[in-house]
Amino acid sequence: MDVRILGGLSLRENGVSITPTAAAPRQLLALLAANADQVVPVTVLMEELWPSGPPRGARVELQSHIVDLRALITTALRGAGAPAEGSDWLERHTAEAVLVSLPGGYRLDTGGGSNDAWQFERAAGAGYRAMEAGDLQRAVRRLSDALALWRGEPYAGVAAGPHLRTEIERLETSRLSVLDQWVEAQLRLGRHFEMISDLSELVARYRTNEPLHGQFMVALLRCGRQDEALEVYQRLRNGLKKETGMEPSARLRRLQRSILTVRDVARPAFGRQTSTLPRLVPAGSLG
Repeated sequence: MDVRILGGLSLRENGVSITPTAAAPRQLLALLAANADQVVPVTVLMEELWPSGPPRGARVELQSHIVDLRALITTALRGAGAPAEGSDWLERHTAEAVLVSLPGGYRLDTGGGSNDAWQFERAAGAGYRAMEAGDLQRAVRRLSDALALWRGEPYAGVAAGPHLRTEIERLETSRLSVLDQWVEAQLRLGRHFEMISDLSELVARYRTNEPLHGQFMVALLRCGRQDEALEVYQRLRNGLKKETGMEPSARLRRLQRSILTVRDVARPAFGRQTSTLPRLVPAGSLG
């Protein structure tokens, strides 16, 4: 089974989609996919579908959704590319063997198929290890591989209950962490000018994300664009005040003061900023 969740939900068995269009079975399949190859207790499935408490007949309704999902799996297993009727393969590969009933819960057996969330985590882990080893070129490649797997918001188009929302938040946090390390590696490689466009888009999307704003400020500073870097800080400050009522962190405030110092030093003596920048704000540093 091929599982895609880093964007719209898409599950394919034998190359055929088994993703339902109806909201409730789609949500149920999404939670099973989030815990692929693991048993998901019936209580967890019911909490996801009915966060305020299961209605009368909820267990019967849940079983009905399982039947619907197995019908889609059966159609996929018997679709194009499947062995002929009566073969041992069809006897061994049944819907019940893919969506398995176990005491107290269900397990979606992916049979070792591809899973974009797992691929993301493997590539991200390789990128982190490369960063720790100081291999910045490899870190950029592996972190880029991880980010390229994202097609949109995780589980887009699925009505998320409490358990799926927790998983979505976890994935988004992981994505931001990878973005942060990818940008950091690029800046350490001296690619400040090349990163300006990407960072402009990222801070527009993540309006209160301090690490990305700090990295954008460093990139602008090292391109000699101190005033623009200070504008980025002010937009972040305004956004934080509006959304959280808080000021930027001490780390970002120190970076702002460093930029002010560079600007004041550079203005009376044009050409001095090349020699002062490395001392005040090292490449890839947030001050």
